Amino acid sequence: MSRKSCLSILLSLLILPAVLLAADAGRRDPGLEEQSSAAVVRQMGFGWNLGNTMEACGDWIKGGEVHNYETAWGNPDTTKEMIEKIRSFGFNSVRIPVAWSNLMSPDHTIDGRLLDRVGQIIDWTLQSGMIAVVNIHWDGGWWTNFPKEPEKTMAKYVKVWNQIAARYKDKSGALIFESLNEEGCFQDVWNRYGGGTPEQKAKAFGILNNINQTFVDLIRKSGGLNAKRHLLIAGYCTDIDLTVAPEFVMPKDPAGHSIVSVHYYTPYTFAGLEKDESWGKARSTWGEEEDLKELNDNMGKLKTRFLDAGIPVIVGEYGATIKAKELASVRKYILSVAGKVYSMGMCPMLWDASVHFDRRQLKFSDPELLKGFKEMMTGMKREVIGNPTPTR
Repeated sequence: MSRKSCLSILLSLLILPAVLLAADAGRRDPGLEEQSSAAVVRQMGFGWNLGNTMEACGDWIKGGEVHNYETAWGNPDTTKEMIEKIRSFGFNSVRIPVAWSNLMSPDHTIDGRLLDRVGQIIDWTLQSGMIAVVNIHWDGGWWTNFPKEPEKTMAKYVKVWNQIAARYKDKSGALIFESLNEEGCFQDVWNRYGGGTPEQKAKAFGILNNINQTFVDLIRKSGGLNAKRHLLIAGYCTDIDLTVAPEFVMPKDPAGHSIVSVHYYTPYTFAGLEKDESWGKARSTWGEEEDLKELNDNMGKLKTRFLDAGIPVIVGEYGATIKAKELASVRKYILSVAGKVYSMGMCPMLWDASVHFDRRQLKFSDPELLKGFKEMMTGMKREVIGNPTPTR
């Protein structure tokens, strides 16, 4: 055999493993950014909120470090162990609300330390095998400026999201961006309780529709996996009745990877009210036949408006306060809402400010609540409703 032939054979042997490796990579399952949003929502399973943590904010917070904000509302610093413990309980997604204005410069530049810290929590979530959702939360309430200073307020929104999108553009498709929280609700333009005109209602909804469309457009143009990343679109006030209204319009998305977000604290007299107010009497119990009917009816509205049209839904927050409540009713409420949402092919994400999962003890405060979750996670058969292919 000639020297030239020997070199050719040796070269082939060296190249072959790389060729086989490349072929194997091509056969791997695609990332979540290549899957439909409906399929991704199903994989999110039961979700959990890292509440009252990265979204903690206030002018009274001192110290000048991310830690001072992260712990300001009473929670300890987030750890990898906390995230892994949530995964071990069977939860498959974590929502990370963020107040990006913390330590922000006057020209709306986000402090790099905050971007790094949120990125670390994202990485812990993804490494644990869960799907992560990151948003702009209440963030000091600057959203109320949209009606009176639309250009100035939109400029801040765009700059904030451009920075988030650029920093995390190469994170895996298991990271979802959420346009905003509950603040797409412009009461000074139109108040659902104040008898506003149809024109005022259209204007209020139009502000949110414009924010959501701007969000999709800038994320899609921001590079990396953001061209296909799944996006969570905030409904009007994230209220079911308002979000199913015809005035709410899902943004045009060239990737067809948009999901609608609503929250559920109905009836608020039970889920949120801790003492009687002029507008309502606080309830301590929940779970009668009429309560379950109300839950079913509300979820039916989401089916008709979104699921039947192929638009996936995430219930980004739900839950109930435990103060002045019967514990058994709180447990029944949480499990009933989660079970109904999950059985319809949507993702329920429990709002938790350390009320349910004790982040210091790394355990659920109510073992029976966790037991109920685990039973649903392992034994419930989903009845996925609607077209599983999201519309564009």
